[in-house]
Amino acid sequence: MSEPLLVERRGPVAIVSINDAPYNRMTLEFMDSLELLMAELAKDNGVRALVFTGEGTENFSVGMNLKQLPEGMKTKGSVDGVFDQRWRVIEQIETMGKPSIATLFGYCLGGGLELPLGCHFRLAAEEGAQIGLPEMDLGSVPAWGGTARLARCVGRDHALDMILRGKKISGPEALRIGLVTEVWPLEELKDRAIALAEELAAQPRLAVKGVLDCIVGHESKSLHESLADERRAVRMNMGTPDAREGMMAFLDKRDPVFNQEE
Repeated sequence: MSEPLLVERRGPVAIVSINDAPYNRMTLEFMDSLELLMAELAKDNGVRALVFTGEGTENFSVGMNLKQLPEGMKTKGSVDGVFDQRWRVIEQIETMGKPSIATLFGYCLGGGLELPLGCHFRLAAEEGAQIGLPEMDLGSVPAWGGTARLARCVGRDHALDMILRGKKISGPEALRIGLVTEVWPLEELKDRAIALAEELAAQPRLAVKGVLDCIVGHESKSLHESLADERRAVRMNMGTPDAREGMMAFLDKRDPVFNQEE
């Protein structure tokens, strides 16, 4: 059996690829491997940005392999155990303090959208993408946090339109409603995601983490709580090597070079 996921390091960028082409199902084995990998990457200061993609050029992911649900209920103790793991993994990605980027192409359905919704950036293919949460067609409800994250991302009305009608939208439509930040030709999509990850990885690591800590989950916080988070991030970053480098580069009228101490 092949590895359920592949990991490639390009300097400070980790590229995580679902290895089940052409459908790239998020199997039980994939989620177990991904949970372990996220714990490792969270502790690795050499990794400063992540890209999530799927092997091949046909589909990012059709989501969970539903045929494995009985096996998952047995090994995880219950259906809640299966879904709890997927909640944990997506929350790990979202709250790790390292920017993450997902590439949406071909089918991006169910968990194949819910995992990208936990990423901080989503890039879609200009052509061929079918993006949605079609659980309604199965008489079910998105189970990996899709309802909450989609509504926070695109707003109540677009989320209801997509979920209740089981809609599958294109890359350009996803850009129009704010689900993705960029669309690219399919042959350029993965390279563009890696280039964006490299750009983000070059930013000062602790400052990036501070901003992510402030903004991720802000919807559930009061303004006072969000302002307190911001002040903590400012204090944490004051006096760091990157903060000093940024100030000196400004005074010297040159481009800063961050993360030199790592």
